[in-house]
Amino acid sequence: MNEQLLQKRLGYQFKDVALLQQALTHRSHSISHNERLEFLGDSILNCVVASILFAAFHSIDEGDLSRVRANLVKQQSLFEIAQKLELSQFLRLGEGELKSGGFRRPSILADTLEALFGAIYLDAGFDAAHAVIRSLYAPILQTIDPTTLGKDAKTLLQEFLQSKKIALPLYNVVATHGAAHSQEFEIECLVPKLDIQVFGAGGSRRAGEQAAAKLALETALALLAKTPVGRKAKPRTAQMKLAGIATVQASSVPNEIVKTPPVETVVAPVVDVSVSKSEQQLSLEVDVTPPSTHKAQSKSA
Repeated sequence: MNEQLLQKRLGYQFKDVALLQQALTHRSHSISHNERLEFLGDSILNCVVASILFAAFHSIDEGDLSRVRANLVKQQSLFEIAQKLELSQFLRLGEGELKSGGFRRPSILADTLEALFGAIYLDAGFDAAHAVIRSLYAPILQTIDPTTLGKDAKTLLQEFLQSKKIALPLYNVVATHGAAHSQEFEIECLVPKLDIQVFGAGGSRRAGEQAAAKLALETALALLAKTPVGRKAKPRTAQMKLAGIATVQASSVPNEIVKTPPVETVVAPVVDVSVSKSEQQLSLEVDVTPPSTHKAQSKSA
């Protein structure tokens, strides 16, 4: 085990090498293991990350700072840093853990990294631990988005679809693979309105849903970037309900197709409407006596 190589990767040289060896020792290996150093390192890590975030993001409130910090110090984040350091090759594990692949286990690697932070603190104080943690987190802090970091893929997908007024996604278990103690779940994620159907897999149903949601979100973002959400005008057929005839609206038919039917000129026959003089005189002799006069004459009679 080349401890010098690890110290070079950490950017810190231990004064007391025994602290380094203890930090790398799992409880399966010997009585002098790293669990107490892990406890100390966990507290130091939280303090250092909190101070870095406080200085870096002036406009972020307490709730968002807590969410971002929790995401940066969680097991997965520590595991990824440990992988970059290739920490697995420096672990001191018992025979059972070696056979079961403990050197690849995220929990063991994350705990060992915290133990290293605790060992550095005991070896040289808080400032030395702060410097090491800051250097390891620098690449991560340059790329994080504090408004979304810490939100899982399902939450991000849900918030995105709601912002576009699109119905929430549907998740279905498509299949399970492997033995009962190490099953892998294959999950389907559907977004019907966008015609999205993707699949994700994970060691649990939740993990599979998260994997599928992440892929669905990436697909939705790419799709909407190419085709903005909006209604496109399409020619439609208006149905004449009474007559039962389908006619195409004039606005949707090209000008060359719409033709105006020829106008026919209808000549009406000439009718002789002349009136003879005798007929005119007859019309003038019509009785125009008021009705009241007729009543008086009838009584006198």
